[in-house]
Amino acid sequence: MKKVISLDIGGTNTRVALINEKYKIEKVVINPTLLGNKDAFLSSVGATIDQCVGKDFKDVVAIAGGLPGRINMSGHIDALPNIGIEDVDLAEYLHKRFGLKTYIANDASVAALSEANVGPHKKYKSLYFITVSTGVGGALCIDGKLRRHSDEIGHTLFCSGHGNYHEFEHMVSGTYLPRLGKEDGIEVASAFDFFVGVKNKIDSLMPTYWNWLDLFARFIKSIQDAFQPEVFVLTGGVMKSADVFWDDLRQRCPESNLQKCHFSQEAGLIGAAVYGFQNA
Repeated sequence: MKKVISLDIGGTNTRVALINEKYKIEKVVINPTLLGNKDAFLSSVGATIDQCVGKDFKDVVAIAGGLPGRINMSGHIDALPNIGIEDVDLAEYLHKRFGLKTYIANDASVAALSEANVGPHKKYKSLYFITVSTGVGGALCIDGKLRRHSDEIGHTLFCSGHGNYHEFEHMVSGTYLPRLGKEDGIEVASAFDFFVGVKNKIDSLMPTYWNWLDLFARFIKSIQDAFQPEVFVLTGGVMKSADVFWDDLRQRCPESNLQKCHFSQEAGLIGAAVYGFQNA
């Protein structure tokens, strides 16, 4: 059975899995991501692959992975801000080290492929994937394939409720939600504390909550108007608080089919495998 070595690399952990063509994870190894040093980073990714696969590369047809940063169409990494390195040719390094075709893309784009090709959402012809966590990422899939328009959708400028323009993720993501609260004159310690407070209906938090929801709904509407996806699939750290806001968000997006991500934490690994099999 054909297999892909799948990489899901973030600012905290490097996850490597061996995944077969039925999209079953046969083995996974997780190591800390080495930050701030390009050579050490490359070597550590290679070493984690060695740990996962050993010396038996039989039936492995490709290496594929997703990373959080600016990655061009050829797979060359322009910058990985969360890892603290730039101008990284990970694909070439791994190809030379292991002799396998290697495909690298933005992590949100790769994760989108998992939902568009495996699991309950593959029935839709067009799917838009949104992840809201430290930042905001998104990707469009049509007929199970990526349609590249922007891997950095979270950097789109939006007007806050007070007339100030910020990048969307700098108001709505888990990291930056306190900024939105500051504009409303309240102190928000963290996104988690904010949603706990909203769940407990703390009056001082509610104006910021409604503002956050309206921004999120406007963001979704802008994508709906531009691409008309049959389904939106949402994931990320903020979705851990979906029990607080999910119904309210769906009510504000009556033209959009909002669904929760099926694969959750495994979306990156499964999606990378899809990317590898599609390109191998």
